[in-house]
Amino acid sequence: MSLALLSLLALLAAILISSFTRVNVGVLSVAFAFVIGTVLGDLSVGNVVSGFPSSLFLTLVGITLLFAIARQNGTLDRITAAALRLAHGRAGLVPIIFFFLALAFATAGPGNIAAVAMLAPVAMSAAARAGISPLLMAVLVCNGANAGALSPIAPTGIIANDLMAQIGLLDVEWPNYLNTMLAQSFVAAAGYVALGGVALLVRSDQEVSTEMLSVERLAWNGRQKWTLSVIALLLAGIVLFDLDVTIGAFLAAALLSVTGASDEREAMELVPWGAIILVCGVTVLVAIVGSAGGIDLATRWIASVSSATSVTGVIAFVTGVLSVYSSSSGVIMPAFLPMGPGLVENLPGADLLAISYSINVGAHLVDVSPLSTLGAICLAGAVAEHRERLFNQLLSWGLSMSVVGALVCWVFFGLLG
Repeated sequence: MSLALLSLLALLAAILISSFTRVNVGVLSVAFAFVIGTVLGDLSVGNVVSGFPSSLFLTLVGITLLFAIARQNGTLDRITAAALRLAHGRAGLVPIIFFFLALAFATAGPGNIAAVAMLAPVAMSAAARAGISPLLMAVLVCNGANAGALSPIAPTGIIANDLMAQIGLLDVEWPNYLNTMLAQSFVAAAGYVALGGVALLVRSDQEVSTEMLSVERLAWNGRQKWTLSVIALLLAGIVLFDLDVTIGAFLAAALLSVTGASDEREAMELVPWGAIILVCGVTVLVAIVGSAGGIDLATRWIASVSSATSVTGVIAFVTGVLSVYSSSSGVIMPAFLPMGPGLVENLPGADLLAISYSINVGAHLVDVSPLSTLGAICLAGAVAEHRERLFNQLLSWGLSMSVVGALVCWVFFGLLG
């Protein structure tokens, strides 16, 4: 058996293990990388270690630490409470508000997983109290978070843009974000209509109180106002003055820490270290798979069942099906984005940017699945008597999105270019 095939099988094993166990596949991926590279191949330990994405690691730590501080000191809770009061008693507006809250939180820096973790407990409780379909609420929260997931200053966006830069796609951060946001928003709007949102909105008797939503009028203290100001300055620096995200995040986190804006020890515990290890570990393995020829082998297989026009739909479907059971940003994007150049080489006329967009969109549209992190968080936040039925509904919705994602990417990135 060739080293290329062995390396590819190791990557597939990592994806499968991540799908059906709670093992941190980042750790396992590094172990696989050392076995493939040093035991079966002729690489040195230094060659394997060189695949570790140190720049990406620092960026993820800086961004997630900054927003862990904002979460720990209650700043993000105050923003949520203030936004929910905008519903003014209309139950049909509540899922829409949660969609835009999730979009705003994910875009501003915490990312999709953090946004859902913050909002889902409140959102699912509000749905039960106000008579809103739990499936409708979960779809709006998850799609809202994923609509902002590829923000250039959010963890998933940072991962995607880093991987795309490695294959020669530079300065596409905002188009990448916009494409994903539009796809997720379209699906959320369709879901809102199909799952009874409009009917709920026009019912004059369907009113809810702030007590039903478990929303308190929370006062802002000095630490929270200071935190919000620092985050606003960071965003302004990035957007208006091209401030480096990594430098800005560490400067902002350090400023908040030394001024006592939060309990630093508690904030450190809120940093998703497991997710960071997952992403970086899989990236190390993908680097080894690439050097062993495994990426080339996989791209030839995918190219054999695709054309220059249909490859966007095919790759979106494949990544969507796998992402139902696995991490989109931690496993699927690091595994598939490096295949883009090989697909273009094997399919003359195919567009590298369109293929990359399709991988990002296809992988994230299915994340409402209860076997993915976002769907699982929403399921955990639902009331006990709803969970069994909601599990089946979320799984069906997530699987269906692999087909929807394939069609959307085939039409917009393939047929229409």
